[in-house]
Amino acid sequence: MSETAGPHDAAALVAVLESLATDAERQKYTRFFPPDESAPFIGVRMGQVFDLAKTALDLPVSELEALLERPTHEVRALACSIMGKSAAHRRTTEPRRLELYDLYLRRHDRIDQWDLVDLAARDVVGGWLLERDRAPLRSLAASRAWPERRTALVATFAFLKRGQLDDAYELAGMLATDQEPYVAKALGWVLRTAGDLDPDRLTAFVEPRAAAMPRVALRAALEHVDRPERARLLAIR
Repeated sequence: MSETAGPHDAAALVAVLESLATDAERQKYTRFFPPDESAPFIGVRMGQVFDLAKTALDLPVSELEALLERPTHEVRALACSIMGKSAAHRRTTEPRRLELYDLYLRRHDRIDQWDLVDLAARDVVGGWLLERDRAPLRSLAASRAWPERRTALVATFAFLKRGQLDDAYELAGMLATDQEPYVAKALGWVLRTAGDLDPDRLTAFVEPRAAAMPRVALRAALEHVDRPERARLLAIR
């Protein structure tokens, strides 16, 4: 399934990443990841990480888990990128998609930063649940761990892509007052996308909740709303 031939075990992939690392690139990550929240960075551009992921889309789950076990951020980003791209690939089998879904949920302890969630949640989790019971997302939304709550929201982009709004709004209702910034930002993006599909439903959802929603979520949700209506809803505090 790989687009080009590349390393097919965790150790070889890590060696490639380490050969690409630079101190200058490592310093750039401090703009996006506060030192007290970030895993160790070695300094590899995400574009390079994504290109490497394309060469290993059929990496065995055991090797993906070995990558997730590593402390280095870019290594775990590589694992999540492989998972997301593999799950989305048109030739990926259902057994493989199930393996990726199970790995994601089983090792969510290693998918613990906002970008790692965003690399895989839509296609690995949301993609698997497209034709299945979405109850696992409600469990994730009720989690005490904010990355799991973010996963619940980001996964709904798979449904929104197909014009399915109900689950996105149900989960948004569960998390409408969540004060964790990484959850609130995801909430706003989900609502903005849902609003693009049905503006009236967005207004009906936001109006009774605007006073209690985190400001960052409310502003993102209303980004595409006409200016007078946006101003009216933002004034409900």
